[in-house]
Amino acid sequence: MARNFKILKFRAKLEKLKTAKYAKFKAKFKKLKKGKPMNVHKIAYTRVIALAFAAFIFNTTEFIPVALLSDIAADFSMDVTSTGIIITIYAWAVSILSLPLMLLTSKLERKRLLLRLFVLFTLSHVLAAIAWNFAVLVIARLGIAISHAIFWSITSSLVVRLAPINKGSQAIGMLALGTSLAMVLGLPLGRVVGELFGWRITFFAIGALAAAEALFLWKILPFLPSRRAGSLASLPMLARRPMLLALYMLTFLIVGAHFTTYSYVEPFVAKFNPAGDHFVTYVLLAFGASGIAASMLFSKLYRHFPNAFLICSILFILASVLTLKAFVTNDAALLLAAFVWGIGIFGFGLCLQIRVLALAPDATDVAISIYSAIYNVGIGGGALLGHQIATRFGLWHIGEAGAILGALGLVSYLYASTKFAEKNSA
Repeated sequence: MARNFKILKFRAKLEKLKTAKYAKFKAKFKKLKKGKPMNVHKIAYTRVIALAFAAFIFNTTEFIPVALLSDIAADFSMDVTSTGIIITIYAWAVSILSLPLMLLTSKLERKRLLLRLFVLFTLSHVLAAIAWNFAVLVIARLGIAISHAIFWSITSSLVVRLAPINKGSQAIGMLALGTSLAMVLGLPLGRVVGELFGWRITFFAIGALAAAEALFLWKILPFLPSRRAGSLASLPMLARRPMLLALYMLTFLIVGAHFTTYSYVEPFVAKFNPAGDHFVTYVLLAFGASGIAASMLFSKLYRHFPNAFLICSILFILASVLTLKAFVTNDAALLLAAFVWGIGIFGFGLCLQIRVLALAPDATDVAISIYSAIYNVGIGGGALLGHQIATRFGLWHIGEAGAILGALGLVSYLYASTKFAEKNSA
């Protein structure tokens, strides 16, 4: 009996020990389970931020010639207006290649595709940094344009995929913030580096930054198979949506209006502002800083006043380019005009991206690719028009030319929004 009692006592002790261990394990598991979503969210946001930084790099290099145009022209013994053609070539290359390259790479795994893009991007910047003539620089910029065309065709859908659940719009907002910071930090810093060490070092620095970003993306991104990339069959379907086509037309006209003036704002300010070259950096900084303000205003106001926000953005652009020559000799007024101008163009870009996504939810990649292509047609067309105006009539009139083109865009949008009812809320 004593032996049985000892056995029962031992079993009871064992069961108590098991229960205690189980309770401890359960508590530990519960704690781990509770903390897991936070870790997942942290990783997801890190990936989104990584792509936003990639957007920062791509947008910095896209517009850096605007800040370095005079230096590049001097290095190759060319006039500024002729050198500005590099902006047009880049933009038109992106516009022509966006859709074909997106369709060509539609089946490729996205992480591997991104890493290949960064390799091309980095090597092209090295070539730009050592370019021994203007033709070589153009070739280098074409290599960058190829990587740019594919990057912006796939990135919007990627950040939505990588974002935490129900945080897709925030992810797109962070991507837009990366674009804004390119204007706030990228362009002014690029110009400062160019002024101190030469424009070639600016291109080399961007390439080095891209190489570091590629290594980080390689480490942080998961395997990303292609999803809903779209196909040629999507094009007729999109062509039957009149409001979407109207938005594409609006994009071309407003972006063209903007870049008619913006492409030559550096030589314009350098020539007509009393402070000359040194004040250009402050103008670019004010313009870029407005991107952050535009993002904040967009998040607070667009949802409640979508149409009014878009129209006000267009009016801000028109007012700024039209009054540019009236304010160029007044430093404070010029900085204010640049800030308002930036709010207008950044706000416009956010509006249009959201609306295109809303009007083409079944063919997002194709719709965004077309939007990106048309955006760059507008950049190239605007830069070319600005070149013609500057050459034939002088830099003094680039603002007026941009305002005329922008007014056409506003009229076309008002007509389309009256004639066609948007079935999808943007």
